Amino acid sequence: MNPEPAYEPPAPAPIRRLQESLINRIAAGEIIHRPASALKELLENSLDAGATTIRVTVKDGGLKLLQIQDNGCGIRQSDLPILAERFTTSKLSTFSDLSKLTTYGFRGEALASISHVAHLSVVTKTRTSTCAYKALYADGKLVPAQRGQSEEPKPCAGNDGTTITIENLFFNTPTRLSALRNASEEYARILDVLTKYAIHNPKVSFTCKKAGSSSPDLGTPSASTVRHAIKMLYGPSIEKELVQVMVKEDTKHEESWSSEVYFTNANYQAKKMVFLLFINSRLVESSRIKRAVENVYTGILPKGTAPFVYLSLRVDPRSVDVNVHPTKKEVHFLNEEEITTQICDALQAKIAERSHSRVFEYQVRTLLTGGESSNQRNDKKRKEAPTEMHITNSEDQVEGPSSVSGPKKIYSHNKVRTSLQDRTLDSMFPVVNPSQIGKGPADSHSSSQPQHRSKEVKESECFLSSVTNLRNRIVKGKHKLLTEILEKHTFVGIVDVDRCLSLIQHSTKLYLVNHGALAEELFYQLGLRQFGDFSRLKLEPPPSLRELVKIAVDVEEISHETNLSKPDIVDRITEILSSRRAMLSEYFSLNISEDGLVQSLPLILRDYTPNLDKLPLFLMRLGPQVKWTSELDCFESFLRELAYFYVPGPIAIDGCILNTTDKETVEDLAGGKAERWQIQHILFPAMRRYLAAPKSLLDVDVVQVASLPDLYKVFERC
Repeated sequence: MNPEPAYEPPAPAPIRRLQESLINRIAAGEIIHRPASALKELLENSLDAGATTIRVTVKDGGLKLLQIQDNGCGIRQSDLPILAERFTTSKLSTFSDLSKLTTYGFRGEALASISHVAHLSVVTKTRTSTCAYKALYADGKLVPAQRGQSEEPKPCAGNDGTTITIENLFFNTPTRLSALRNASEEYARILDVLTKYAIHNPKVSFTCKKAGSSSPDLGTPSASTVRHAIKMLYGPSIEKELVQVMVKEDTKHEESWSSEVYFTNANYQAKKMVFLLFINSRLVESSRIKRAVENVYTGILPKGTAPFVYLSLRVDPRSVDVNVHPTKKEVHFLNEEEITTQICDALQAKIAERSHSRVFEYQVRTLLTGGESSNQRNDKKRKEAPTEMHITNSEDQVEGPSSVSGPKKIYSHNKVRTSLQDRTLDSMFPVVNPSQIGKGPADSHSSSQPQHRSKEVKESECFLSSVTNLRNRIVKGKHKLLTEILEKHTFVGIVDVDRCLSLIQHSTKLYLVNHGALAEELFYQLGLRQFGDFSRLKLEPPPSLRELVKIAVDVEEISHETNLSKPDIVDRITEILSSRRAMLSEYFSLNISEDGLVQSLPLILRDYTPNLDKLPLFLMRLGPQVKWTSELDCFESFLRELAYFYVPGPIAIDGCILNTTDKETVEDLAGGKAERWQIQHILFPAMRRYLAAPKSLLDVDVVQVASLPDLYKVFERC
């Protein structure tokens, strides 16, 4: 056998100098990670220029367009040729200047890096120049706007300050571009950067909007305060729980420092901590400082919740190393641990001064209710197997000491009443089926539960395009959330019959609804659903159409715009309805005999009887309110009037409720009890099954009055 050849290492590859364009792209990738990092660099340049107004315009999350306009000092025309070259800056001249930096930018890499991965243009004007100048850059150098033209900056119109436009970011780095296709996420990051700088610079007005949008997504006024900026950008719920503290140590040595902290007290809770850290006005991140601040709230806030903290720290520039991260995201400074400890001690003392420990409150509450304290539970756990579930706050999820399988406990503030047999308002004042009124106790008891005998209301077959269009309108106008609330609601009780107010529950929320408005929409939709195929409600003996109309007209006030007398109006309405007897009978089952007797009415919902005292008003309104000349309008307006007739409640004419007897007496009558029974056991179940609720009902007819988790929060803080 031939011996195997001895292993020989590969020959060393030659070392080559990289091309300048590749070097610049590598460097640009370290500085510009995404549109938000480019914005941060330009934002700091604008603040260094003394700008008091900064406007940002974004398209496609900053990938297509990112423009920042300020009213700062501007850039001199003579500096424009080297503006986008690497390491060109007005902040440094010697290495020793690094030890006393008080500005944001200093290395001159931001615009250079951007010019290598995007199309960059600059329009700038100083206060002493007579016009603005526009320059275009690519790979750090001036380029002409069009072929054949000079690359020199061109004079143009412009305001004092600088406008920098970045287009097609990462157009020549497809890998980076493909990783940033989520424009909404990138825009959210841009808003986050602007929000943080707007809080730290309340004297500067910030505006951010999407290209083509007329209204900004972020806008802050100038001449504001940090507290007001926090309120505007993070909401009043944070601002009202804010506590401010100043911590400083003034000495003649370089260790002197000062800090200003705005932080929330124990009453504020959020799922995620918001921590804004500025060191010498530079937005930075520090996991050590953040972790120390989080430890302050341990034992104060429930597990799973976090505070809001804004910390502005000023230290001697000579003790800070700002050049430790390519994007200046981190800084190092002397005595970091000691300074952090003093700040956290001050926060803890202030929180203790403003509020009691939540842990103490929960232990006391547990003891007062006869439960076990946390110490007792811990002792018990040491002796027994860890099977007991426990909570740290009313908003926490149930946690076990280990991943023990089994059903999770549901706490009171998350319990949802789903049984229709649970107690309602009327359970305190029983309302029985009106058909049982006058029977013995045993009979009444046997029928106290609602009897669901209602047949399904089937949709009739109709080939009229007008009816099809009206049915399609209902489907298109359906509000999904409101319809879901009505489909899955639990009836609580009637609050006021005359004002048509009732309470319903959905999930952990309580709603006050105008059941009259809901019923009117329900009956309209049911009438349209049964068009041409109504059941009949026979009237025996049949009343006279003319007499019914006359009753309503006599009560009604006649408008001054008409010259007709009341008898003339009665004749006119009677003639209109009599001449359309065939159509009313065929489509709506409203039968009027040849001699003018009303024989039957359309029955919209089985087991539900309308208030026949409103029949004169219904027939009178058919004359002037129904648009008889147009098929679609005629059907729609007639069904609206029919729905209004079916709505429960007293008779109202000209906004006045007509009561012929004392209110207390009416409430005792069987008719009043029957109406309440119909509302609860017929009307609301029908809404649950058939009503496609339109959005218009949300305006005034459905109002949330309580939320169980919110109520527990209120009780918890009392």
